[in-house]
Amino acid sequence: MRAILFASLGALFAGSASTQPIAPAQQLAADRVRAHVEYLADDQLEGRAAGTRGHELAALYVASQFRSLGLRPAGERGSWYQRVPLRRAMHNGTPSVGLTVGGRRRALEWGKDVTLRPSLTERERTLRSALVFAGYGIADPVLGRDDFRGLDVKGKTVVVFAGTPIGLDSEVAAHLGSQKPRMAAAAGAIGIIEIGRSGGSPRLGQFRGSAVDWVEGGEAGGTPQGLRFRMAVSEDLAARLFQGARQSLATVRTNSARTSPAGFPLVTTIDFKATAEWQDFTSPAVLGLIRGSDPRLAAEHVLLMGHLDHLGVKENATRGEDHIYNGALDNAAGIATMLEAARSFVQSGKRPRRSVLFIAHTAEELGLLGADYWAAHPTVPLASVAAAVDLDMPVPLYGFTDVVAFGAPHSTVARTVAAAGATMNIGVAPDPMPEQSIFVRSDHYPLARRGVPAILLFTGYGGGGKPIWDQFFANRYHDVDDDLSQPILWEQAARYAELNYRIARRLADDPQRPRWYRGSYFGETFAPGQPKVSR
Repeated sequence: MRAILFASLGALFAGSASTQPIAPAQQLAADRVRAHVEYLADDQLEGRAAGTRGHELAALYVASQFRSLGLRPAGERGSWYQRVPLRRAMHNGTPSVGLTVGGRRRALEWGKDVTLRPSLTERERTLRSALVFAGYGIADPVLGRDDFRGLDVKGKTVVVFAGTPIGLDSEVAAHLGSQKPRMAAAAGAIGIIEIGRSGGSPRLGQFRGSAVDWVEGGEAGGTPQGLRFRMAVSEDLAARLFQGARQSLATVRTNSARTSPAGFPLVTTIDFKATAEWQDFTSPAVLGLIRGSDPRLAAEHVLLMGHLDHLGVKENATRGEDHIYNGALDNAAGIATMLEAARSFVQSGKRPRRSVLFIAHTAEELGLLGADYWAAHPTVPLASVAAAVDLDMPVPLYGFTDVVAFGAPHSTVARTVAAAGATMNIGVAPDPMPEQSIFVRSDHYPLARRGVPAILLFTGYGGGGKPIWDQFFANRYHDVDDDLSQPILWEQAARYAELNYRIARRLADDPQRPRWYRGSYFGETFAPGQPKVSR
């Protein structure tokens, strides 16, 4: 009877649109999604920031929902949870930073000339380092590029252009840009300074405040071993770093417009003394499992996941001002649709062939930390993960007719998304916002970097989505107005949940697990030893 009821519900979703009457079964699904969001985005949870009571309550809610559906606990030690050990580092006092040119040291002004990321692993840092310009700071065997070739950067600080060379695929460029600290460390550098390629040094203010990472055994997960600091500099200081060198910064920038810039040693040195203070805390991910039915495939897993945390409260709010970052769409809606997809698996009356693991991650807003910790400390063998689908920030404010699957074009997951969408008259569109670098900004990315075919699914621009997405990014994204005052179309949120169920169901039941495409940059980079297929 459950299977018959579910089949009827699926048929209703396949033909649904925001202008059509809502059938009773569809209304029930919409109401369930709404109920989840209304709880998770309520002011009482105070923005669900990782490490706060509000997030703990949200995690308890998700665990109770998993239990009510009959899922099995899949966290640590037989529990619903995986506790992520987090550390927040802050400067204890103002760091002292100096630049030496021609044997003469000049003190630099903190916040105007320079900022320095607080250390998560060293309370006291005192060091002096020679500088080396290293182009874009990219070393990538798949691209056949090594900006460190022929340079002695061991024990030194590399100065590199921010961004990537023109002409790269947007997702490849986003990945390379995020991996520069790791590449510098692999080359032997102890520090990295990024400067603007065409003027204007990037994000001088990025290291003014605190830094957060998961920390275990004295190592920080997001800090490559050997890399002792990251520094941001002003445009004026960027030019001074090149004083006395074989080329000025202006010349290097001019030449880089015509060809890839070659690196060379600088004659300046940087020194600093900094003290850090730490706050250690934990925050839970919530994990529930549906065990697969196939004797051969049940040991494999499909991940359906989203992040439970948001930004907490606005510390500098004035009296009477809204101060809670409710995160209704980012990402209470993603968690709500994950819970509804889990219900669909149960109500179908048919267990999936592969096991399906549902994860409500923590600390995504702090830098994908919870997902990265799980990928480094998986609660199931990482090699058993056939695919991962990330539900982050659906925008059900319009009758969407297509979706964007970030990462899908690099693996056969693309075929699965297209096939599932076709059953609901939902198309698959290419990335409409490459400037946002979405591929590296959500929890699927730490899984993809470890070889798992992983995607992030967004509602697309079809159905009039572009102006709504533009307005959301401009006025509500990471703002207190991402709350329940938005004109949320709950039937569209439930429709998004239904699509994700159909994608996950196909991934779980397909006899062949997903494969990276032969020749795909990410397949060759992240999973060089895995079997590939042609497009």
